[in-house]
Amino acid sequence: MSEFHRLIEQQIPKLRRYARALTRNRDRADDLVQDTLGRALVKEQFWQPGTNLRAWLFTIMHNQNVNNVRRDIRESGGLNIEQISSTLTAATDPTATRKMFELERALAQLPLEQQQVILLVGLEGMSYEDTAGILGIPVGTVRSRLSRGRDALRKLLDMDERPSAAALPEAA
Repeated sequence: MSEFHRLIEQQIPKLRRYARALTRNRDRADDLVQDTLGRALVKEQFWQPGTNLRAWLFTIMHNQNVNNVRRDIRESGGLNIEQISSTLTAATDPTATRKMFELERALAQLPLEQQQVILLVGLEGMSYEDTAGILGIPVGTVRSRLSRGRDALRKLLDMDERPSAAALPEAA
């Protein structure tokens, strides 16, 4: 197995997690990962050793997902949210399961641009710079979408607003 193939193999769990969060459907997520891996293998010569392979793969996945969504809209005349939505992996704690379901529903109500940034930064732990590169947008736009998305999630989940600096305890 080549070094490139070994490095890609290490990224598969992260690709699957992001694809599931992005599509909210296990079968569609698996197809998206498969398409991403296939494209990465075909385009191996475009990856530069020493650069961020994860960001390169997520860029391929993002572009593939955009193409899939556009194709689905074109073919069906629109998307049926109930048809493509499923729940995230459930926990054994019913309270955690309910909270996860509420979070998933709230996330689904956000604009796609905000969902993508929240998933890349919040779920995948990507830097703002890597997220900007994956989505093809400026870093400032990442920050703006993340802030607006977090604020919208707080409202949708009936959470308290961000604490103000005055409300934070002073450091001793």
